[in-house]
Amino acid sequence: MEITEVRVFPVANEERLKAYATITVDNVFLIRDLRVINGNTGLFVAMPSRKMKDGTFKDIAHPLNSDTRQMIEKKVLAEYERELANPTKRPERPDGAADASQG
Repeated sequence: MEITEVRVFPVANEERLKAYATITVDNVFLIRDLRVINGNTGLFVAMPSRKMKDGTFKDIAHPLNSDTRQMIEKKVLAEYERELANPTKRPERPDGAADASQG
């Protein structure tokens, strides 16, 4: 498995949520709404999730092993750092809505 594209959408004026991300796997599978979070020990990538009726959150998609999680996190955080250093000119995603230009 290879992550063939990473797109990062920084979020302004949020303390913990720093960005949303979209990844493409093997040029054939898209995963949206990963989140770059500023946690207690630094930045990490949270998988897309859905709020359940009881108020808890359940991942919609997630890696099944730590090697895959680390690979995703490494690529997303590297792209996040690149985006901060050299922002692209694209509109911000309104309140976490999916990127309508894809798919």
